[in-house]
Amino acid sequence: MKQLIQKQLLPISLDEAWEFFATPKNLNEVTPPDLVFKILSDVPDKMYEGLIISYKIQPMLNISLSWHTEITHIKEKQFFVDEQRLGPYNIWHHEHHFKAVEGGVEMTDIVTYVLPFGILGKLVHPWLVKPKLAQIFSYRFKKVDQLFG
Repeated sequence: MKQLIQKQLLPISLDEAWEFFATPKNLNEVTPPDLVFKILSDVPDKMYEGLIISYKIQPMLNISLSWHTEITHIKEKQFFVDEQRLGPYNIWHHEHHFKAVEGGVEMTDIVTYVLPFGILGKLVHPWLVKPKLAQIFSYRFKKVDQLFG
């Protein structure tokens, strides 16, 4: 299993942070345009446990992939978890944590994932998957900073 952890301080209230990130439609705003990210399912204004969201993405080489995630856990204004149900990873478990701190909110993303294709997946991870995930989360960090900085 591989893991990516990213922390970010948002100079906003916990209510504002939760309102933005717990709204599935806002995912478009913090996703790099080069992923050609598109939500296919109807999504509510507020997420709930058991919500399935279907997407199309083009992570590289104009290859379009389907991705279906489920919101599996929510603790209001503290955390939520999305897990891949169908998509490019064998395992994708993404925790979104929010904690009120002096000066705003500390937001922590913890992504735990396993690539498919056994040894081939392990070989491409350091030069293909890991840098792509770093680029996606770097974009997200900058975009969130622009929105709330």
